Amino acid sequence: MAGEITEPGELYSPYVGLVYMFNLIVGTGALTMPKAFAAAGWLVSLVLLVFLGFMSFVTTTFVVEAMAAANAQLRWKRMETHQEEEDDGSSTASDSDVLTQDNDARAEKRPILSVQRHGSPNLFEITDRVEMGQMASMFFSKVGVNLFYFCIITYLYGDLAIYAAAVPFSLMQVTCSAVGNDSCGVEAEAKYNDTDLCWGPLHRVDAYRIYLAVFTLLLGPFTFFDVQKTKYLQLLTSLMRWIAFAIMIVLALVRIGHGRGEGRPPLADFSGVRNLFGVCIYSFMSQHSLPSLITPISSKRHLTRLVFLDYVLILAFYGLLSFTAIFCFRGDSLLDMYTLNFARCDVVGLAAVRFFLGLFPVFTISTNFPIIAVTLRNNWKTLFHREGGTYPWVVDHVVFPTITLLPPVLVAFCTHDLESLVGITGAYAGTGIQEPLAAFPLHLTVIELWTERGRQVSWGPRWSQGRGTWDLQEHGESAGSPSPPLWPPGSPGL
Repeated sequence: MAGEITEPGELYSPYVGLVYMFNLIVGTGALTMPKAFAAAGWLVSLVLLVFLGFMSFVTTTFVVEAMAAANAQLRWKRMETHQEEEDDGSSTASDSDVLTQDNDARAEKRPILSVQRHGSPNLFEITDRVEMGQMASMFFSKVGVNLFYFCIITYLYGDLAIYAAAVPFSLMQVTCSAVGNDSCGVEAEAKYNDTDLCWGPLHRVDAYRIYLAVFTLLLGPFTFFDVQKTKYLQLLTSLMRWIAFAIMIVLALVRIGHGRGEGRPPLADFSGVRNLFGVCIYSFMSQHSLPSLITPISSKRHLTRLVFLDYVLILAFYGLLSFTAIFCFRGDSLLDMYTLNFARCDVVGLAAVRFFLGLFPVFTISTNFPIIAVTLRNNWKTLFHREGGTYPWVVDHVVFPTITLLPPVLVAFCTHDLESLVGITGAYAGTGIQEPLAAFPLHLTVIELWTERGRQVSWGPRWSQGRGTWDLQEHGESAGSPSPPLWPPGSPGL
């Protein structure tokens, strides 16, 4: 639940965390990227992809630093609470006990990092899972907290709308084609409208809405309960994802190698940049899930380097997938969901492979939809929660799930233009989460640590056992006190 501090759960190695982050970032956005690439031109797309990938990496490090600062704040508050409890029970202590406690109190009242010099654990170590909502409540004003939840809720609504449209759209494309209006003899440039017939008197748009209704009836009820994605389900969907991506890349390379590539993408077409921007932002989104992903990593010594490696691999993968797509297929024949381009018999002769790729989004997205819906529902609860208050049963179990489920389903009912849905979600809500909401907590916590905790210290690097730590020395306040570093000292990997 957003805004809640929980135990990190079962720990895993940094390389397992690297795989989890890769799987978190590479998702539905990757399937809409080829069409956006073709519309914007290959050179413009490459430059924008590299730039936005780098910016996403930078803001990811900001979130990690803010997590470290939040952990330090929590430890500091626990130390203060513990000291107050000791002070309350020390009225009968001996003079020597009072002296000892006074020394301890002085140590605890020194700035956070001054305590570390006396052998205490690193206060900035990330051991508590502090979600983005909790960090917002720690570092933002009331207005800032509300803006944070507005942005995250808008993004999750967009996410659900994309999922709710992608599954019925894929089912419509595959089943309507299988019925007979896209046989192996149909030319690749054949185009279909929503008003074309699918089954008997039913049009394609009717089939889409029937599938949407079935999708909502089957997965919508999970919004009213608590569900979680198990490790084995995650492994299964990850395996399916990689098999599907590998098949698409290999098939595209084979077609290009045999001289059957149809794509002639332009160098640049700035009319497609706006949508490409949103698609790229959406495709690099991970900041909102980092606390649950980073905290359980057992060793964070080289975390920044591992995250950088992850982003390089993701960037290379996006480039390979998109460039093979735009040179294999003509730009006007690329579909919103790239997997559907391989449902054509002239592209893939084996029926099993065609149906696997065509239905691949159905299986992977269907497992994620309830998780995202429950996350959105919990964010609504957190936004309106008041300290010590409880919700009536009807509000808790009916109202919040209903306002979570209905808007994205209505959006999906009105449109299945996945490229636009991804572009809008990424360009607006995604940018808000990835840029200002990732940077502001770090900026505000540095100010708070400096003004409230670090006014009487000097900041300086001290290296021990092969890793950088930060040593603080007390001095009187003066106008010449040095400025704090740009990130909380002692944070992992920096």
